[in-house]
Amino acid sequence: MQKTPLRWLSLLATVWWLTSVVVTCAVATEPLQSDAPTIIPMTADGVQRATITLDSYSYNPNHLIVEAGKPVELTLTSVATMIPHNFIIKDPAGALSIEQDVGAGKTVTITFTPTQRGTIPFYCNKRLWPLPSHRDKGMEGKLEVR
Repeated sequence: MQKTPLRWLSLLATVWWLTSVVVTCAVATEPLQSDAPTIIPMTADGVQRATITLDSYSYNPNHLIVEAGKPVELTLTSVATMIPHNFIIKDPAGALSIEQDVGAGKTVTITFTPTQRGTIPFYCNKRLWPLPSHRDKGMEGKLEVR
């Protein structure tokens, strides 16, 4: 007779644990980013410098504003522990094209000079087959050149 209550208790504990794991995974994979623009300041040497944090499916900040014709230096820092990312920015007009891998836990610096005004998307196209790409999960942003 006592085996039945123990089975129910064990079953309920298992269901609770699985539910907790699923909810934690779902919350952890949601991108945490805001669309508030970040104006990149010009340093004394005339370079616009910023650090972008690459996390699980997000860039922070994800909306950068820079001046055309002035060099931009972006430090890309991945805080992911296992998942590699990349930073791709391709101007449809062909004036700017960068594709930089950033390994998990690594930091990479890129330098470029945007020449044309406009808004250019940047994104991560990494994916684990058959899952959606990181971009599909929200890992994208925009570079606004003024």
